[in-house]
Amino acid sequence: MFDSKTRTIVIVGAQWGDEGKGKLVDVLAERADWVVRYQGGANAGHTVHVGDESTVLHQVPSGILHAGVRCAIGNGVVLDPEGMFEEVDALVANGVDVAGRLYLSDRAHLVMPYHKLVDKESAASKAIGTTGRGIGPAYEDKVARRGVRVLDLRNPARLKALVERGTAHANHILSGFGSSKRADAAFTLSELERIAPRLLAIAEDVGLAVHRAQKQGAAVLLEGAQGSLLDVDHGTYPFVTSSSTTAGGAAIGVGIGPRSLDAVIGVVKAYTTRVGGGPMPTELTDATGEELRKVGNEFGATTGRPRRCGWFDAVVVRYAVRVNGLTGLAITKLDVLDGFEKIALCTGYKVGGEVMSEFPGDLAELEGIEPVYEWFDGWKSDTSTARKLSDLPRAARVYLDRIVELVECPAQYVSVGTRRDQIIGL
Repeated sequence: MFDSKTRTIVIVGAQWGDEGKGKLVDVLAERADWVVRYQGGANAGHTVHVGDESTVLHQVPSGILHAGVRCAIGNGVVLDPEGMFEEVDALVANGVDVAGRLYLSDRAHLVMPYHKLVDKESAASKAIGTTGRGIGPAYEDKVARRGVRVLDLRNPARLKALVERGTAHANHILSGFGSSKRADAAFTLSELERIAPRLLAIAEDVGLAVHRAQKQGAAVLLEGAQGSLLDVDHGTYPFVTSSSTTAGGAAIGVGIGPRSLDAVIGVVKAYTTRVGGGPMPTELTDATGEELRKVGNEFGATTGRPRRCGWFDAVVVRYAVRVNGLTGLAITKLDVLDGFEKIALCTGYKVGGEVMSEFPGDLAELEGIEPVYEWFDGWKSDTSTARKLSDLPRAARVYLDRIVELVECPAQYVSVGTRRDQIIGL
């Protein structure tokens, strides 16, 4: 994928998350010099399978499993420091050399204990279906200019003032919830004092470092979390995350200019899943949906929650192609469909006597809609051993061709299993 003209590639999810971005980043990282996470936090869960080993990464970039690749956490991420170092320690215990390869933007905001407390006590968070890891409250404090950045750890007086302000605000919110729980500024400061040396040891001006690497011709992967339909501006608001999950957020979340982005690959499943509340037009609540969940092992890597499952929604993905400016698709989990007699693909939404072909901004427009499906014969054969397009059954290729036609974006990769080698480059 990397060549003389394509040196910086953005990887985004083009559905509601859980599309398999971690695997694609892991595969492409073999030829990368840098892998950088640009938004989200510990609410993400990227699972990478190497041989018989599975590694779930929540904050550390997926490229860390490739020796020599430099990995960075950008300013657009809200970092749970305790959780990140748990990941790092687990990687080291499993023989992964992390020393000198992991960088953290000193402009990144920190998730505080009081953010997690507010998130867990919030009825709104439960209704939306957040992970309860403090992501939303941390982004709220960031926008309200009372957030704590990594670089604030270098200034104890400023840090103390920020934590006390943040704690007071959190306790005000908790009181409004009717909760008896309260945040403790002294506890938070003691936790930060304990972990500060380790955080500051990897703190860096990540934007500057990546910019310099780009000028020297480095191959750079920018790794997003969640999916395009969870973008705070372009997703199914208010059932969204708190950051910009689309490609426009990549430059902002790393600290580089948008003109330095050469390609944007959108990762999609060969069907559709979603976790938490909010609309999902093709959701199947019958035995077929349960079969997709079972065969696809559709349970959240972060929360373990069962995912809602349904047929591929071309309206959603065509929308994601547009708002991201996708240059290519990576279609994952094709093998999950191997056993189905018939497979459906949503081409539009029927409302009354009319068909809606574009995804609406007002979710009220989705009430009472009926998905318009095209049906395909299943291939009823094992695709997991396919390593080139011609190895796939004809019926599978017909299905993939129709997806490409409907979403108006070429496919560049097709994944047929969880392992690194189970991917077809087109």
